[in-house]
Amino acid sequence: MTDTGDRQPPTDPTPGPDPDDLVGFASPASLAGRPRAPEPEPEPAPALEPAPLSDPEPVVAAEPIPPSPDPVVPPPPAPPPPPAPEPEPSFGRREREAMPEAPIGLNAVYALILFAVPTFGVSAVIGLASVLFRDAPTDEPWASHHLYQLRTLWAAAITAVIGVILIVVNLGVFVLFALVIWLVIRGAWGVWLATRGRPVPNPRGWWIR
Repeated sequence: MTDTGDRQPPTDPTPGPDPDDLVGFASPASLAGRPRAPEPEPEPAPALEPAPLSDPEPVVAAEPIPPSPDPVVPPPPAPPPPPAPEPEPSFGRREREAMPEAPIGLNAVYALILFAVPTFGVSAVIGLASVLFRDAPTDEPWASHHLYQLRTLWAAAITAVIGVILIVVNLGVFVLFALVIWLVIRGAWGVWLATRGRPVPNPRGWWIR
């Protein structure tokens, strides 16, 4: 008699399902996996028909852009005029600039008159000869100076001769001394007028006026 608790071998020779596979145990069948059904192949996409070509739009040529006129550049402003020079405060400069220059011969004769005293009258004789043999100027103020020099030298020559003669009577020294003072004063006065371009007021007089 067999124990009812013992497992009886199957009597059916056809193997049934593995009970371990049913309860979830690992079995050779579960490890082998079930074959997957083949997936259906995707249907090919329909071929796209090319869209009919439309008439191309006419190409419009672009109009040329006219060149822009050159900008008008204004001329540069004129520089301001230079300031007027300020007048110099020097005294008598304008008067000297407007003065005409005396001739060289005229000044030379005045120098001979002033040097008549240290040269004992020799320079006065040379000055008289220069005035006599020189052409007299016709324009003023130099014409009056020429006459003034001529009268001065002639008067000095005559007075000197008289003074030498009067030395015999002891009066010649006073005459010659007065002649020296008169000659120096007339010569200096003529130089002062000539350097300022002024005529002699009274060239025929015997004094400075």
